[in-house]
Amino acid sequence: MGTIRRFEDIEAWKTARVSSEGQFSRDFGLKDQMRRAAVSVMSNIAEGFESRTPKLFVNYLGIAKASAGELRSQAYIALDAGHINQADFKQLFDLVEKCSCQLSRFMTYLQSSNR
Repeated sequence: MGTIRRFEDIEAWKTARVSSEGQFSRDFGLKDQMRRAAVSVMSNIAEGFESRTPKLFVNYLGIAKASAGELRSQAYIALDAGHINQADFKQLFDLVEKCSCQLSRFMTYLQSSNR
C-alpha cells in the first residue's frame, strides 16, 4: 500500500465523493438523507485520518462503513419508490458497495499493521 499523506489520498474517500451524485425530483427528504449519508462517509474518513490515534482512525472508518450501508439501504428505497430505475440503482449500489469493501480492506490493513 502506498503512503497516504492526506485523507484525499484514500481510495474509499474518493469513491464516496463520487457516490454523492444523483438527483431526485420527487422526494426531497430521501434525496437529502442519501446526500447526508454519502457526506457522512467522506467526513468520517477525513475526521478519522486527522484523529490522534490509529485506533480512532479505524473507529471512524467503521462509522463511515456504517453510513455506506445506510446509503445502500436508501438506494433500495429509491428504487422501490420509483425515483431511480434499475440501471441507476445498480450503478449507485455497486459504487457504494465498492466503497464499503475499500473501507473494510483498509480497516483490516490498519489493524494488522498496528499489532
